[in-house]
Amino acid sequence: MKEIFISALNQFCYCPYRFYLMFVENLFLENEYTVAGSLHHESVAESEILREEGRVLYRHVPLKSKRLGILGIADTVEITPQGKVIIVEHKEGRKGRWFNDRVQLCAQALCLEEMTGLTVKEGFIFYRRSRRRERVVFTPGLRRETEEVVQEARRILEGAERPVPLPGPRCRGCSLEPFCLPEIHQKLLFEDLSWESVT
Repeated sequence: MKEIFISALNQFCYCPYRFYLMFVENLFLENEYTVAGSLHHESVAESEILREEGRVLYRHVPLKSKRLGILGIADTVEITPQGKVIIVEHKEGRKGRWFNDRVQLCAQALCLEEMTGLTVKEGFIFYRRSRRRERVVFTPGLRRETEEVVQEARRILEGAERPVPLPGPRCRGCSLEPFCLPEIHQKLLFEDLSWESVT
């Protein structure tokens, strides 16, 4: 079973074709958003243990799930004085209900639970530009969706299918748009479908 980086699941949810280009075709280009995100993560990338007001903070924690075949890094794992375990993921952008970020955080929780035997009920995504944290509860539904994302992403990695690029608002901020050319792909697909329909 091929192991998948947890951060790659975020890419898959953002756009399956972007995931395909990055992790099957090994294509990647930087833009202002990817550079800003990389620089921000470098600022929190050193492993350390902090103690603040009774809380213990573990930074840059390696994670892995043998069951799911995923691995990655948690920016922060927090243990409260009551023994509650909370995962915090740092993002460069603004606060919003981004499904891809919630899946990434939930995948981290699933790994931590498997590694420690602890229950992780919730986490937070800290958005640097808005300076706010979004609370994410790891409901049965989100856990199920996260595991389905892992399975779908693995199918692409193993060559079971190649996603079709579809244009949309997310393309404007995508560094791989020059490789993808979604509008051209859609036009060619439409022409192929039209031709098949009349032959």
